[in-house]
Amino acid sequence: MAMQDNAFRPAIARVWRGRVPRDRADEYEAYNFEAGIRPLIEKALGVQTFREDRAGESEFVTISYWPSIAAMAAFTGADPTDVHHLPRDAEFLIELPRSVQILSLRQSHGRTG
Repeated sequence: MAMQDNAFRPAIARVWRGRVPRDRADEYEAYNFEAGIRPLIEKALGVQTFREDRAGESEFVTISYWPSIAAMAAFTGADPTDVHHLPRDAEFLIELPRSVQILSLRQSHGRTG
């Protein structure tokens, strides 16, 4: 039973970052949710999205949580460290990210939900 519980416990975080011109941030946020985040919510254990607005650009950060690298790879269909750009990312993003960050979750404290 403990092994089954581990299937629902985050062990890996996948972090994606992208920047868009500030005047297109609201439009990109809506697009990113529909095209990228919504499908991710169905597969990952959890998803968090962040946005930092600056003078000329906005940075978006998406963190998804997974029980294992294998589970993440099953979703991405390939190497989970590869970036899978959304169809309109080139239209919005200042530059297309070349990588994602994969982190091992070591400890979690407090309530973050």
